[in-house]
Amino acid sequence: MLSGCPGADSAQAGRGASCQGCPNQKLCASGAGAAPDPAVEEIREKMKTVRHRILVLSGKGGVGKSTFSAHLAHGLAEDGDTQVALLDIDICGPSIPKIMGLEGEQVHQSGSGWSPVYVEDNLGVMSVGFLLSSPDDAVIWRGPKKNGMIKQFLRDVDWGDVDYLVIDTPPGTSDEHLSVVQYLAAAHIDGAVILTTPQEVALQDVRKEISFCHKVKLPIIGVVENMSGFICPKCKRESQIFPPTTGGAEAMCQALKIPLLGKVPLDPHIGKSCDKGQSFFVEAPDSPATAAYKSIIQRIREFCNSRQSHDENLISP
Repeated sequence: MLSGCPGADSAQAGRGASCQGCPNQKLCASGAGAAPDPAVEEIREKMKTVRHRILVLSGKGGVGKSTFSAHLAHGLAEDGDTQVALLDIDICGPSIPKIMGLEGEQVHQSGSGWSPVYVEDNLGVMSVGFLLSSPDDAVIWRGPKKNGMIKQFLRDVDWGDVDYLVIDTPPGTSDEHLSVVQYLAAAHIDGAVILTTPQEVALQDVRKEISFCHKVKLPIIGVVENMSGFICPKCKRESQIFPPTTGGAEAMCQALKIPLLGKVPLDPHIGKSCDKGQSFFVEAPDSPATAAYKSIIQRIREFCNSRQSHDENLISP
């Protein structure tokens, strides 16, 4: 049950403000609230072949979630023995196809469901962007249709055996976030990586996202401070493009007692790589940003492995 849920037996079931965007809203409003959405169990079965599930979140737009999600997937997939999937649930702003160099690709359907679009043999991608006739088409959907699309992505995509499923989300704490957390509740989510930039105007919204995670009992892997300074490639001096007037992500993490996974400095090659649909790690292997990314990805990998070991110990006789 999500925080603020009035309960299936309440007179406000399916009608309260906190019910908006919940996948079970219609069931509750019809008086059948005790019956869970059957998709939850179907998704749990589908996700049995996925070992780790990671959400990339931020209450603030424009902090680099999609860029980070794409490069987290690229970094994890550098190990050829690791199978990675990247799911874009930013329904109204699907930028993953462009960043991954997959614009113009289409989804194919087989007897086992939708097939992801592959960047490499071990890196598959799914996005609503593949379902549009043009990258410029606007997706003008209300909450229920967004929720239905997310349900299809989780239930009907033939992910196969996957080590890591990285889920890129839109900004905020609304429909898409509630849907993916509730649909995956029975399947287990390793945790969320939360993106921010150093300035207070971003941190304000990120604190709301952290509060959201606590309310829906979503583990927080840690926070990444993106666009954290700029190192001049010629003189090597560092400039603060977004001054951390209140101490940045580091001070916030200390105050809230959550891990700071690392800081990624600005590098013009990141934007160029995304526009070209190429991995930044290949374009600029010696960049300080590449080193920061790889350190953060290693910490995420260690977190997921430690959670897996903990869960296996809990169920072992």
